[in-house]
Amino acid sequence: MFPDGYGIPTTAEGLLAWAQVEARLIAAAHYWLATVRPDGTPHAVPRWGVWLEGRFFYDGAPTTRHARNLAVNPACSLNLESGTQTVIVEGRSEPTQAPADGLGARLSTAFEKYHDLGYAPGPQSWVDGGGLMVLTPRRALAWFDFPKDCTRFHFTD
Repeated sequence: MFPDGYGIPTTAEGLLAWAQVEARLIAAAHYWLATVRPDGTPHAVPRWGVWLEGRFFYDGAPTTRHARNLAVNPACSLNLESGTQTVIVEGRSEPTQAPADGLGARLSTAFEKYHDLGYAPGPQSWVDGGGLMVLTPRRALAWFDFPKDCTRFHFTD
């Protein structure tokens, strides 16, 4: 709840469409993932990944701090870098696999945005998991012209 006079829209006029927000998630190259350590303290880490088919896919070793945090508590927050063109996605992140002849191929194509940075996983990369994680959104908050277009989104499984 925002205090009176804060300027958050009270009607749907001028709110963002999910397609506008999702376009930012797809185009982004740098994301911040926030997790919770077992002792309850926060942990944030930059991640490369792709927004594909309504979810965020990324990979990494299961020994990393964020992966160990998620193994205990899969709740997390994904944030884009900008504080003025803001996208915050809250959800659950869990290990997954991607068959090479379907999702693996689509992921490999989407990850091509990192090719110039030396990262180009092939379709076979996640057949057995390979550290692949998927964040499924529960809710999101976005604004591109604060406070005029602050928009909340809720997702169902």
